[in-house]
Amino acid sequence: MLTKKELKAYSADARENYLPHISIDCVVFGFHEGVMKVLILKMKDEAAWYLPGGFMRKTEPIEMAANRILKERTGLDDIFLQQFHVFGDPERSKEHFEMYKDMLPAAQNWFANRFLTIGYYALVDFSHVNPTPDELSETCFWCDIEEIPDLKLDHSLILKTALDTLRLHLSYQPIGYNLMPKQFTMPELQKLYETILDKKLDRRNFQRRMLGFGIFNKSDEPRKGGAHKAPFLYSFDTENYKAALIEGFKGGW
Repeated sequence: MLTKKELKAYSADARENYLPHISIDCVVFGFHEGVMKVLILKMKDEAAWYLPGGFMRKTEPIEMAANRILKERTGLDDIFLQQFHVFGDPERSKEHFEMYKDMLPAAQNWFANRFLTIGYYALVDFSHVNPTPDELSETCFWCDIEEIPDLKLDHSLILKTALDTLRLHLSYQPIGYNLMPKQFTMPELQKLYETILDKKLDRRNFQRRMLGFGIFNKSDEPRKGGAHKAPFLYSFDTENYKAALIEGFKGGW
């Protein structure tokens, strides 16, 4: 929670440089050791958890604002971002308003605004992310998707909507380029899909369908080590993958 002095300085800067009433909230998905992860923030002097987010500068395009906010939290420049919903419940910012309403007059208090927030989900390589807190938070870190604490405001709804949207997109778009390491096996990719969809998939059907998309390069050598027959390593064919994102696939899982 900000002090009165901090709130005054923060609100003055926000009124001068950012658009009122519009915010951006991001659900950042990563995948590590067979577990789906989500990036969350713990606020200063609050037992409260939030998704990464921020505000849009007055002369800044929406996509540029989303990329800036995510770079500040992850350290990454090239992020797969998908806008998925606008959240505008009149009561969504009530907690912040109540928290700070007695510190400053409403005209000076940035948190007295009603904010519509634009939701984005991001798919990133877990190993390349440097989780970085913003000026209002004390820590930023990866949390297993099954262990997410209660999120403040409407951030639990934003997370659920992002996951539902990702599952829907999985029916007609490839997923994995931004989540998997450079080389991977088909069982590892299948584990990613099963984790997102929260259901088991038939191994042979999964491999047949994925290879039929023509978006992979197969290594000449299988992965070495292990007690069983070593599976072959694959990598994404970047050009074919980008084309598949545009053209889409048919059928669901």
